[in-house]
Amino acid sequence: LNLAIQIGTYGIAALGLNLVVGFTGQISLGHAAFFGFGAFASAWLNNRFGVPVFFAIPLAGLLTMAVGLLFGVPAGRIKGLYLAIATLAAQFILEDFFARAEWFTGGSSGAMAAPFTLFGTALNTDKTYFYVVLVYVVVLYLFASNLLRSRDGRALVAVRDHYLSAEIMGINLAWYRILSFGLSAAYAGIGGALFGHYLGFVSAEGFTILVSIQFLGMIIIGGLGSIAGSLLGTAFMVLLPEVMQGAVGLFGQKSPAMIQGLAYLKEMAIGLAIILFLIFEPDGLAHRWRRIRTYWKLYPFSY
Repeated sequence: LNLAIQIGTYGIAALGLNLVVGFTGQISLGHAAFFGFGAFASAWLNNRFGVPVFFAIPLAGLLTMAVGLLFGVPAGRIKGLYLAIATLAAQFILEDFFARAEWFTGGSSGAMAAPFTLFGTALNTDKTYFYVVLVYVVVLYLFASNLLRSRDGRALVAVRDHYLSAEIMGINLAWYRILSFGLSAAYAGIGGALFGHYLGFVSAEGFTILVSIQFLGMIIIGGLGSIAGSLLGTAFMVLLPEVMQGAVGLFGQKSPAMIQGLAYLKEMAIGLAIILFLIFEPDGLAHRWRRIRTYWKLYPFSY
């Protein structure tokens, strides 16, 4: 259940990132910072103002959305490499904010995050918290699915497919680009808040640029522009290090001296997986799943 909770919380954030990258065609290298901001915001609301965790989590999502809209303003004007650099700057700005704003984050000491409570009952076990995360995953998954069927969702896709044609059709490019960053940040904030209250402690060291790259890897492996692919890619990225850890332990029993060297294979495996998917399966796991599902629907016929 620990892994399932990680998949759920990271999956929510990855789903938000896919709204920007997969559906709007933008790039974001600062997603981990929004993930961390949501975790700190929820803990801050609960510790400073006594807001129940039940309400602090969605409020943290709204606060993170406001920050995402602010940093998304450059997206209305720039794109490509310049936008990547701007979002990278947002990552470093928020990292510095986490380190210096002791009133909000606790500085280097971090912040305590109270357990999730419902009607006075603390849901602080893996079994109970799993259902909390599951509810958020289902609700946000359905919201994203319905959003993409709406007028605004189609506008986001139009901005991605051909921004000139979208502009000719009367779509406000700047607004929809900024909106996509705001929605993406809201998803990241809620995912981060859920993760923070699960751990019980939030520290700035867990929201670095490397985590942002891992989020990008999740949606690349899962499939850009696929809602289900966001969760599939997250599951792949969360479970891969566990498989590698098992392999390290297996070899370590026979040769303990190999443990230190093999431990780095986890990071190498993640990078290698991203490269291999980009080369051999650029549409991600979601596309592969659709092909398998279609095959069995038509089996034993091929048409």
